[in-house]
Amino acid sequence: MGHIISCVKHPNADSLYLEKIDVGEAEPRNVVSGLVKFVPLQEMQNRMVIVMLNIKPSPMRGETSQAMVMCASDEDHTIVEPLFPPEGSIPGDRVVVDGEEGSVEPLINLKNENNTFTSKIQPHLTTNDELQCTYKGKQLHTDKGIIISRTLRNAHIS
Repeated sequence: MGHIISCVKHPNADSLYLEKIDVGEAEPRNVVSGLVKFVPLQEMQNRMVIVMLNIKPSPMRGETSQAMVMCASDEDHTIVEPLFPPEGSIPGDRVVVDGEEGSVEPLINLKNENNTFTSKIQPHLTTNDELQCTYKGKQLHTDKGIIISRTLRNAHIS
């Protein structure tokens, strides 16, 4: 779970945002996301988001991205929206799936097409008819409630 404390357009890319996200660690993480054409800048400011933290830091147009903002998207990727944490969430809250507890994957290199996230996890991340985010049909949640999508039913999550 993270709180976007600042978001600006990436200085070297028109389609990217550069965010500082508090994830409950000593320092906020730098995150580069390709959400400019989907989410207005003012909606990115001062909001809670779901972030994937165990990814290998990666340079994107001269800035290092240290996490990924999780979003739902429709089939043809024309609508993309950040996932909504439960009310009362705070930076550092952990997202879990009942029955899937276990060790956290080591740092995942998203540039490697055969990484664990892309090949084994992401195909099972979806929203359901009730806008709830799921993994293999089980709800993604924190101790404060269920993770949801604002409008996308039966959509992909990445």
